[in-house]
Amino acid sequence: MTRASLGVQDFDPKVQKAINREQSFELTQTVVDGVRARGVHSLNLDLLYGLPHQTMKSLEATIEQALLLSPDRIALFGYAHVPWFKKHQTMIDEAALPGPEARLAQQQLASALIERAGYQPIGFDHFAKPGDTLAAAARAGRLRRNFQGYTDDGCETLIGLGPSSVSRFREGYAQNTAAINVYSRQVENGGLATARGIALSKQDRARAWVIERLMCDFAFSRGEAENRFGEIGRQIIEEAQALAAEEDGLLAQSGDLFQIPVGARVLVRAVAARFDQYLARGNARHSVAV
Repeated sequence: MTRASLGVQDFDPKVQKAINREQSFELTQTVVDGVRARGVHSLNLDLLYGLPHQTMKSLEATIEQALLLSPDRIALFGYAHVPWFKKHQTMIDEAALPGPEARLAQQQLASALIERAGYQPIGFDHFAKPGDTLAAAARAGRLRRNFQGYTDDGCETLIGLGPSSVSRFREGYAQNTAAINVYSRQVENGGLATARGIALSKQDRARAWVIERLMCDFAFSRGEAENRFGEIGRQIIEEAQALAAEEDGLLAQSGDLFQIPVGARVLVRAVAARFDQYLARGNARHSVAV
């Protein structure tokens, strides 16, 4: 084990109680110290904004406490309120959730505080100390992103262990069954616990590449898209041109590059979603972009 990630979310007791994630700063610090004492020297903390009862003042206090732990990386996520998908969220009072403008203000405040402490922004929701390998990869243009977040590892294979975990292989994705008793029985019987999967098509691979480049670099190369994917690449380029024309300020073409302007980078998920065919034809409802 070389890295550890702790889901702190927030240190304010009122917020923690509302999301049923009660753990004190002292307990978290004990875990951090214990992990480091056992030779794990790369630590990430997950922090959330947009939580129920969260205020600018309470969020600032959480960021300050998190920085006292000196994590090597910080992931700053917006809370996704999706009670139609996660039934336990129906217990959260929606009136206590900050609105869109408040969420954006919280994201900007938290980002500014983390950067002021010397962390380098990585993509749109991660930060790392300048000497961290993730920061070095971002500076060198080698940053990657998978469903676990940003990484400097270019390996195409990612194996998930445990109920509901997702694995990625060159051929596609596979997910384990979510029920613990079913998962345990299948593994104990010597079989696979895979419940479902999807094989990647050429279209999937092309769109995944564009989405990853937007997420990592806020841009993708027109020439590289065409060289890599041929006719499919040209189709995506036409979509990018249409998006640049109809949504002024979200995507711009500059020479060989389609770029997300600096002021719109907080909306990179919304831009990337325009290239996702599964979202475009699906009926599912998703969380907000910021």
